[in-house]
Amino acid sequence: MPTESSATVARSKGRRAPALVAVVVLLGALLTAAPASAEIEDYPSWQPATKCQPKPKPGTAFLGRWLVRNHGGSFGSISRSCTKKNVSSEHHEGRAFDWSLDAAKKADRRRARAFLAQVRATDARGNTDAVGRRMGLMYVIWNDEIYSAWNGYAPEPYLSSSCKTRKKCSKTLRHRDHVHVSLTRAGGRGKTSWFERRMG
Repeated sequence: MPTESSATVARSKGRRAPALVAVVVLLGALLTAAPASAEIEDYPSWQPATKCQPKPKPGTAFLGRWLVRNHGGSFGSISRSCTKKNVSSEHHEGRAFDWSLDAAKKADRRRARAFLAQVRATDARGNTDAVGRRMGLMYVIWNDEIYSAWNGYAPEPYLSSSCKTRKKCSKTLRHRDHVHVSLTRAGGRGKTSWFERRMG
C-alpha cells in the first residue's frame, strides 16, 4: 500500500463539461496512438521506496515539467530529506513530485481532471489506461482521492495515516493544495515507452 509519507486514500468531486472531457480523452488516445514502441507496459505494482536517494530522477523531472507546460499549475517539490532509517515515500528516491494546484479553484480542478482523463484513456490499439501505464505511473493522490495502477487508476477515498479524520487533516495532507504523482523506478529513470519519443 503506498505511503506518500504514510498515505491511504479518497475522492474528488467536480462536474465537468462532457464535450471537454471527450476532447481530453480523445487527446489522450491520440498521444498514445503511435508510440515509438508498440509494446505497452503492464499495470505497475507498488514499488515502495527502500533507499535514501532523494536526488531527482530524470524521468520524474521531465514529467513534472511536461505536466506544467501542457496542463498549467506549477511544479512543486521532488526531493525530501531522509536518512537510511527514514524512507517512507517515493520522494525519498527522487521518483515522486508534487504538482501545485488548489482544489478550491475551479480552473485547477479542471486541470487535474484533464490529466487524470488523459492517464485513463484507452488508446487506438484498445489498451486501457494507456498513458498511465506507459508513463510508469504507480499512483496519483489529489483532493482526498487516490488513483492507483493496481486498481486501474479508478478513484478511491484517501486519508493520510497521519490524520485520524478528514476534518482534522491539513489541506496539504489531504492533497488539496497539490497533486502527488509517484512513478515506478523505470518511470523515474525515464525508461518506459512514454518517454522514448520525448527524452530520446
